[in-house]
Amino acid sequence: MELEPHLRQARDRGRKLLIPYVTAGATPDWPDAVRAIADAGADAIEIGIPFSDPMMDGPVIQQASLVALQAGTTPSGVLDTLASMEPGVPLVVMTYYNIVFRASERRFAGRLAEVGVSGAILPDLQLDEAGSWCEAADAAGVASVLLVAPSTPDERAMAICSRSRGFVYGVGVMGITGERASLATSARQAATRLRRFTDLPVCIGVGVSTPGQAAQVCADADGVIVGSALVHRMLDGATPQDAADFVGAIRKALDSL
Repeated sequence: MELEPHLRQARDRGRKLLIPYVTAGATPDWPDAVRAIADAGADAIEIGIPFSDPMMDGPVIQQASLVALQAGTTPSGVLDTLASMEPGVPLVVMTYYNIVFRASERRFAGRLAEVGVSGAILPDLQLDEAGSWCEAADAAGVASVLLVAPSTPDERAMAICSRSRGFVYGVGVMGITGERASLATSARQAATRLRRFTDLPVCIGVGVSTPGQAAQVCADADGVIVGSALVHRMLDGATPQDAADFVGAIRKALDSL
C-alpha cells in the first residue's frame, strides 16, 4: 500500500491522520499490537527497528530498543515479520543510517519494498547527505520521510519539504522523544509553518502523549505521530487490546475536531 496517496486521500476527506509508533521486538506480542492498533484507527504505523545508539530517542524508546536487542531482534528478523503482517494500513520503518549503510542503501530499500513497507524514516541522515539513499528509495518505491526541527531555517525547511515523500515529519519540540505533561507551543507552530512550504501531509511527532495533546496539535497539523506514550504502555505490560484502546482514544479525539 503506497504511503503518500493513502495519507493524501484520507486528509483530503477531512480526516486527521494518526500514526502510532511501535518498537519491533520490545514485547513478544508486538505484531499482534500492530494489527490491533491498525484496526483501532491508525492511518499508518511506524515500526522502529531497534538500534544500539538511538540518538533521537528518549528513555522509553531507548529501553524498548535495549529490550528488543537483548531478545535477539535483528533488522532482517523484523522485516521477515513485517512481510506476513498485512495490517491493512501502510507501514513505515524508523531506524538509523548505520543499519541501512551496513546492508547497502539499494539492498535495504529493495528489501523494504519486498516485504510491503512503503516508507522509511532515518532521523540521523541529513538532507545534504541523503541523496543516494533517497534515490535508492525512490527507485524501490519507498517514501523517504524527512524531518524538520523547530530550529530549521525556513529556506532549509523548504528544501527538506521538497525532498520528503509520503509526509513531512514536523518535530514538535527541540530534544529527544518522550512523554510530556503538556504540549509544547512549538508543536502547533511547526505545523503552521510547514504547511506554508508543502502540499504533503504535515504530521507532528515528539512530545505528543495524550488524546488531548493530539487534538491540540491537529488543530493546525494534518496528523500526529504518537510513540513513547504507546511504547511505555507496552513495556508496562499492556496487551494488544490495551494498546488498541489507547490508540482508539486518540482516534476519537481527532475525529471530534
